[in-house]
Amino acid sequence: MITSQDISVQFSDGVEALSGVDLHVGEHEFVAIVGPSGCGKSTFLRLVAGLQAPSHGVLRVNATQTAASNGGGSMAKLAYVLQDPTLLPWRHTEGNVALPLELRRLDRDEIAQRVIQALDMVGLSEFKGSFPHQLSGGMRMRVSIARALALSPDLLLMDEPFGALDELSRIRLNEELLGLWERDRWTCLFVTHSVHEAVFLSQRVVVMSSRPGRILADVEVPFAFPRSRSLRAEPRFVEFAASVSTQLEG
Repeated sequence: MITSQDISVQFSDGVEALSGVDLHVGEHEFVAIVGPSGCGKSTFLRLVAGLQAPSHGVLRVNATQTAASNGGGSMAKLAYVLQDPTLLPWRHTEGNVALPLELRRLDRDEIAQRVIQALDMVGLSEFKGSFPHQLSGGMRMRVSIARALALSPDLLLMDEPFGALDELSRIRLNEELLGLWERDRWTCLFVTHSVHEAVFLSQRVVVMSSRPGRILADVEVPFAFPRSRSLRAEPRFVEFAASVSTQLEG
């Protein structure tokens, strides 16, 4: 689904964000990226989304190629979830989820059906008429995820989507997200600062260095699916997360 070859990014002010990044993400994989602040994790997601072109190297997303020479590209069935839910305050839940479908000018009946399905996936059917200020932080993030899933993506990019939530909400949404992935198996590239979150969610954890971001390690997570909350307390999970943290510190 995603292949990057010797990808580097240098901004106009001379700051080098990424250097020599080689990464392959297969179809239906769930891959997490961890690294220190400013190491280029979010920049890499923007490259994959086609919002930015690399300064050097080649990035292929499915059948789309983005090279340093061609100025960027995009992929049709891609959805992007940010840390901030970015909901329109004057639109209720149903309207926020419907927005990207309306922008694609889909048929009204199809939009209604997709919105209902997406809200049911994230357990918010009862709150379809609520406005963002009436929802908790976790519920607003569920709306953001539903908006992405309504697009029926092949590839879901998530940039620290649970970073601003309290620990209990974060763990609950981890479980819900994993359940959705196990059911539909879209490809997911998930950026986080939390090693424990990365290990719990993903099949592989990619560890990045400080800026300019390079890949220090690409580690396969050894735990089978489905995964429950109790896994986090098991010694084997704690030990594995500690080993990933050690590579991050290195």
